[in-house]
Amino acid sequence: MNSKLKLPMPKFLQTLRSWWLSSQAKFFQLISPLQAWREGSRLLSAKFLGGLLVVMLATLPFLENAQTGVIGAAVAIAWFLLWLSDRRDEQDQSVPIWTAIHTPLIAYWAIALIATLISPVRVAAADGMVKLTLYMLAFVSMSRLMRLGWRSIFIGAYLGSALVASAYGVQQWYLGAPELATWTDPTSETAGVTRVYSFLGNPNLFAGYLMPALPLGAIAAIHWRGWGLKALGIITAIFGAFCITQTQSRGGLMGLAAASLTLVLLLVYWWGKRLPKWTFPAVFGGMAGAIAIGTILVPTLRKRVFSIFGTDDSSNAFRVNVWQSVFNMIRAKPILGIGPGNKAFNQIYPLYQRSGYSALGTYSVPLEITVETGIVGVICYGWLVFTVFRQGLLGLNRLRSDRDSSGLWIIAAIATLVGMLVHGLVDTVWYRPQVQLLWWLAIAIITSFYITGTKAEIKEEEVLQGDNTGH
Repeated sequence: MNSKLKLPMPKFLQTLRSWWLSSQAKFFQLISPLQAWREGSRLLSAKFLGGLLVVMLATLPFLENAQTGVIGAAVAIAWFLLWLSDRRDEQDQSVPIWTAIHTPLIAYWAIALIATLISPVRVAAADGMVKLTLYMLAFVSMSRLMRLGWRSIFIGAYLGSALVASAYGVQQWYLGAPELATWTDPTSETAGVTRVYSFLGNPNLFAGYLMPALPLGAIAAIHWRGWGLKALGIITAIFGAFCITQTQSRGGLMGLAAASLTLVLLLVYWWGKRLPKWTFPAVFGGMAGAIAIGTILVPTLRKRVFSIFGTDDSSNAFRVNVWQSVFNMIRAKPILGIGPGNKAFNQIYPLYQRSGYSALGTYSVPLEITVETGIVGVICYGWLVFTVFRQGLLGLNRLRSDRDSSGLWIIAAIATLVGMLVHGLVDTVWYRPQVQLLWWLAIAIITSFYITGTKAEIKEEEVLQGDNTGH
């Protein structure tokens, strides 16, 4: 009998509970005017937030980083006001706000915040933390609006601006373009070859910006119905892929090959039930052979690709020396790193650099993440990437089972992420807003197909039953 008696709550817990309930009541009372204002305000609307995101994606190759940052800050403020003015009791539960991808995302953000607070260059790291937060809020905003029908609008905004940037790149390839920096080893056989850079001023950055052009453009040509939209997709895909080859960016060429191979293999998988069994190995072998033959037959491309291997090329030797200094930085602060951002790196790296090998970054995204947030951070970011691909493949299988052609966008997103990851192994243009925001665009595409709860369990059971019956 005594075991069923209810013990009184300790006084301090009663006080804490009372404070929490009163705080919640005051908070919702405080934002209730904001919720009422939203009903008649254009500034507190999905259309306003979506318009800002469209402007940001459409102007990426044309604006300075600081100008893009201002738009990003406006997006963050608009999202925050929209989130505050949400009516919690009226939210559509079929449109999940929190997904499996958000958990490692918030975990990494928290690790980066701790790394900032304990950084030896706290002010510089705080600048990087602000940028990281703006990127993540842009992702959250895109993910939210894509579930409300903005997916094709965002993709179209990118493809339109990529087409303009690619057209200028083709013009530079045809008419020639002056080098704005020493991008090629002057003793190399490829010295003097035009490396296009369009409006971005750097061929490696231009290659990173165009990495989504082929996957998104190809899927747009397949999925969109209007012939004008199909033409936009296919022309952007062709021009984008061509311009990446003409940037002569070795990381970009590696990324393009990886993205192309992933795109084709996933498309074969998507249509696999209607294709012969030998299609998959034939396409895989054909793609690998086409890349190899193209590399051998095009002299400039062959020399550039072969220069990837070894340290005879001065840029390769430079990277190796930078990496050795970076390893020393990691050994000095292995757990949580020095804090996020290029400003923090620029203040710490000179203490470890070898004479004559100054650098603005690590020239490798995995190394950069490790330097900034330590081993804990790189493990957490690996968790994020793993979760993104897992959710992407789950969504792809579900939509393939449902014969829902919108699942083709997941194929484009996965191919884009693979290309960017491969490019990021040997370069850090991934941290520039022109590339970073497209990384989050691809992840937002995958997140926008997320389903949760009993609905997800039913879909998974249907897929398994379908596989067992051969349908």
